[in-house]
Amino acid sequence: MQDKIAKAEAQTAGNTGLALNIAANYGGRWDITQACQQLAKACADGQLNPADITETMLGEYINLADVPAPDLCIRTAGEQRVSNFLIWQMAYSEYYFSDLLWPDFDKYALVHAIESYLGRERRFGKTSEQLESENA
Repeated sequence: MQDKIAKAEAQTAGNTGLALNIAANYGGRWDITQACQQLAKACADGQLNPADITETMLGEYINLADVPAPDLCIRTAGEQRVSNFLIWQMAYSEYYFSDLLWPDFDKYALVHAIESYLGRERRFGKTSEQLESENA
C-alpha cells in the first residue's frame, strides 16, 4: 500500500484542486484519545492549565486538524453508522446512505448524493429559527 501511495503522490504532486486522505489503520476514538494525551502531558508539564482547554484547542490536536471537516459523508452498502471514522471531524457533516456497494457507486449515484446534500439546510447545531435570526 505504501508503494502505491508513493506512486499516486508522485503522479499528483502538481495537483491543487482536491486532497485525498487515506485513513488506513485509523480510528476516531484513538484520534481523540491521542489528542487528550497530548493536552494532558502539556498540563502535567505545567505548560497548560486544564481549565484553559477548549473545544477549539482539542480540535487542534486531532489528526487532520489542518483539513476542513467533511461536508458530506457517503455511506454505501446499506451501512448506517459512523464506524469510528473521523468522529470528531464528522460532528456536523451531512450523511447520505446508499444501498449500492462501493464498486457500483458510479458518477450517477454521486450526482444523486450531491443533489440530496444541496437540498439540505446546514445548521451546525443550531435551529432553523436561529439561522434565520442571524441572517436577518
